[in-house]
Amino acid sequence: MEPPIQSQPLSSRLIYPAVMGTCLLLHVWLRSTAWGTAWNSYLPVLLGAALITVLERYCPYRRHWSPDRSDVTNDLAFMMIVQVVLPKFLTFFTAIVLVRFLSSHDLALSGLWPQTWPVFLQVVLMLLTADFFRYWLHRASHEWSMALWRLHAVHHSPHKLYWLNVGRFHPIEKAFQFLFDALPFILVGVSEEVLGTYFVFYAVNGFFQHCNIELRLGVLNYVISGPELHRWHHSHLPRESNRNYGNNLILWDLLFRTWFLPQDLEVGRLGLVNRGYPLDFLRQMKTPFIKNADQVPDKGNHHESTQPPVP
Repeated sequence: MEPPIQSQPLSSRLIYPAVMGTCLLLHVWLRSTAWGTAWNSYLPVLLGAALITVLERYCPYRRHWSPDRSDVTNDLAFMMIVQVVLPKFLTFFTAIVLVRFLSSHDLALSGLWPQTWPVFLQVVLMLLTADFFRYWLHRASHEWSMALWRLHAVHHSPHKLYWLNVGRFHPIEKAFQFLFDALPFILVGVSEEVLGTYFVFYAVNGFFQHCNIELRLGVLNYVISGPELHRWHHSHLPRESNRNYGNNLILWDLLFRTWFLPQDLEVGRLGLVNRGYPLDFLRQMKTPFIKNADQVPDKGNHHESTQPPVP
């Protein structure tokens, strides 16, 4: 842990609601125009990424977390291949193959989703439901399944956090996540309007989770899974990182007692116990299949627990 923090100006508490509100309002406005779903979803997300990039430059949380060229190159590969191309393929496969198969066998799941509800309430329901399933998948990856943890270790490997490395996931783990936070809602026929709004919040909040910005969420730390909570989740100490599993919301952590935010302290070193764990894209495609690759402690850290431990 780092030394106690100093009080923060009001501006640090306004950053998250101002940026998130701007992106969501832009999305709502674009929905009322002739622009298609892809544009009214991706443009607000791109705006959020641009604003967060500027804020990381001018009010960083930790200057030594600023990425170098190697960081950006590898994290951009993860973002494009794992977060953009792979989900599109999985969605296409679902829409073309699985949905048609269910329909042809009179197994359509229409009628299970409250499509007559206002969009806002449908998005809230989707957030709560998706986060519930993702909470247990995430927790299992840390505490109960070594196979899942070896995949998830890729996400925990960076020694710094900045918005672009939110996309650092192994493709196999991303496919598992798709089964929990996208596939069920596609199958029950959630509308593009709801999916688009969910996507904007999901993406921009994800950027904030990993952002290197000096900010405070205050009371929102009891609702949103934001950066102050998520930094502890990336601690190299399992007793600190096996907490705050929420993907978008933190409500399930509060309910199941895994919420963790020490007062007046900041997280220390990030990453895995093995400080020599490869960080480049190509080698991280193989690391989950190398036994104990994430668990070899560096010198001076033999006293630390290895992941995933009993919490």
